[in-house]
Amino acid sequence: MNAVEIKSLTKRYGENCALRDFTLNIEGGRVYGLIGPNGAGKTTAMSIIATLLAPDGGTVLVGGHDVVKEPTAVRRLIGYMPDFFGVYDGLKATEYLEFYAAAYRIPAGQRPGLVRDLLELVNLRDKADCYVDLLSRGMKQRLALARCLVHDPAVLILDEPASGLDPRARAEMKEVIRQLRRMNKTVLISSHILPELAEMCDNIAILEQGRLVASGSVEEVTAARQGAKILKVEVAERLPELISFLQGQAQVLSVDGDAGWARVSFTGNKSAQGKLLQEIMARGWPVLEFAEIKGNLEDAFMAVTGEVKTASKILMQR
Repeated sequence: MNAVEIKSLTKRYGENCALRDFTLNIEGGRVYGLIGPNGAGKTTAMSIIATLLAPDGGTVLVGGHDVVKEPTAVRRLIGYMPDFFGVYDGLKATEYLEFYAAAYRIPAGQRPGLVRDLLELVNLRDKADCYVDLLSRGMKQRLALARCLVHDPAVLILDEPASGLDPRARAEMKEVIRQLRRMNKTVLISSHILPELAEMCDNIAILEQGRLVASGSVEEVTAARQGAKILKVEVAERLPELISFLQGQAQVLSVDGDAGWARVSFTGNKSAQGKLLQEIMARGWPVLEFAEIKGNLEDAFMAVTGEVKTASKILMQR
């Protein structure tokens, strides 16, 4: 059964179209990753699902309830954690959660036990009597996640929950999300940290320029992009010039430079790779390494978004 059903969703901000005919079904009890560059429409989509924005077209159902026609019913089913969360610094961790438990009309006698369980879940039980403003950013993130769980929602919407966290705090957040999966919660999570999404998510959806460009399991999406090979081209000098040259080649979908080498999404075969290497060397670049590297979620993301950008350029030239 689908926990969230999105059909032909459209949202505009003036002349800018943030979402274009976006359709996606999210199965219950799954962790679903929403991937896309800044401005792709991820936060807009999550805000509409959370009933905070009204769409300009299309429908969204959460647990069978329409987010526009039945927002109150939807809010009972969801826990929403925005990319910029708010906490009350003058409260202790327990007081913060008890405040929200009261707001959700949890009976007073049930609140102490509920708060203890939530703090245990997010590994903050030893911080129960600490003031919120004394907690680290990672602890505040986990406390905000606990707040989303006060009313035991079936669906969690987490917008960049690991943003700004150090490696240890990200690992702790990942473990909490794994625990939520074991609790059969449906989790929709957005992030720019693609390797960690691959570890946490059952399925992913890639957004580019407001459109859904790929979806499925991590393995399916990665395998589907294998037609575009990822090449590592390392040179001793003049990397910016090399990147400019590669961006102008017909079979290159995208180029990303990093620490002396270029990561190239390339559609050509082995023969075409050889010709590209010859072209690079003929133009005087001192090549240190030219090799195909194994694809992963990040490669799939770079390939598919590169394809969309290439198609957009072609359309603009017509």
